[in-house]
Amino acid sequence: LQLVESGGGLVQPGGSLRLSCAASGFTLDYYVIGWFRQAPGREREGVSCISSSDGSTYYDDSVKGRFTISRDNAKNTTYLQMNSLKPEDTAVYYCAAAGLVTTVQTMCVARAYFGSWGQGTQVTVSS
Repeated sequence: LQLVESGGGLVQPGGSLRLSCAASGFTLDYYVIGWFRQAPGREREGVSCISSSDGSTYYDDSVKGRFTISRDNAKNTTYLQMNSLKPEDTAVYYCAAAGLVTTVQTMCVARAYFGSWGQGTQVTVSS
């Protein structure tokens, strides 16, 4: 089971980026794919998660209305569209996968459910 993130980079405040998470070694049926981020000196936090089975989603309050998570099961890829980026969004972004065992929100808030992680991609929001 492998997850590979891409799409990070340097962007000015107010700009946009789209992150991709390509999964291999398993199919996305009945999985939850999550995007997490970790800024220097801070705990890793759940940003957004999506269920591959019914498309239910969760967003942290800090990104609601700005970020959109989506999936393409045919491509085994999950995306995180990030708009109106702020300097406080600067972090390493990780995608992770877990079997669906409870609600998407519960799983996203408690990252311990996720056992498979990508290597991370840096997002820097700065002028």
